[in-house]
Amino acid sequence: MLRRYFQSLYQRTMHEAYARATREIVSALRGGGEVLDCGANSGWMFGVINEQMPLSTSDYNGIDWDDDSVKEGQRRGLHIIHADLNHGIPFESGRFACVYAVSVLEHLLNGCRFMRECHRVLKPGGKLVLLTPNISTYFTAALILMGKMPSSGPHPDSESLLAREEPVRVRSETLRSDVERDTPVHRHFVVFSYRVLKRYLDMLGFADVNGHGFGLYPFPNALQPMLERIDPWHCHQMVFVARKSLDERP
Repeated sequence: MLRRYFQSLYQRTMHEAYARATREIVSALRGGGEVLDCGANSGWMFGVINEQMPLSTSDYNGIDWDDDSVKEGQRRGLHIIHADLNHGIPFESGRFACVYAVSVLEHLLNGCRFMRECHRVLKPGGKLVLLTPNISTYFTAALILMGKMPSSGPHPDSESLLAREEPVRVRSETLRSDVERDTPVHRHFVVFSYRVLKRYLDMLGFADVNGHGFGLYPFPNALQPMLERIDPWHCHQMVFVARKSLDERP
């Protein structure tokens, strides 16, 4: 019963967060220009955006570190390149009307460098859209008090232990092989808090930095819209939208 309750909270949270991020991306592209999808996978967000507005493949650009995903996107006719966002964004300065990263920031080793690079490649007036989990939540605090390991994604001492509540060997067959890779797909490396993320975007020189929170656990879904407006600082997921100042040069 409790598991189903939190599952319903999570599903509603992610649906609302992704819907908000998509609206912001579409809004940024209404006036035309190119978009950069950071952590594009095979380009699934291209289809999501196209459901709300036509987006030419010539205006869509993506980056992903997984070679198989990149090749799949390229077979679909999308311009997705293979690159590691930890090492910068391999595009020229001042190119994009919108740069977005949905559920990507938490998987990077140096998210601060990544956001600085986003600022560089945006046109003056261009929009950055970030969707990422929030480390500063009541749910995180409760997990820590219970001795759990929050916000880490699949990991030998989190997912498997939570599922079975018993010790497992690191090389147990019950573990996904992904957890032992240098850059596992699901593990969270650095998870920002709402206040720190906003402050860093301000420090980079972004204008109109606005954050939105989704999922204030453990309160029921019926109360979520009201509570998210009252206390976005402790919500499970956050969507940040920021503009590069018009008076900045590429």
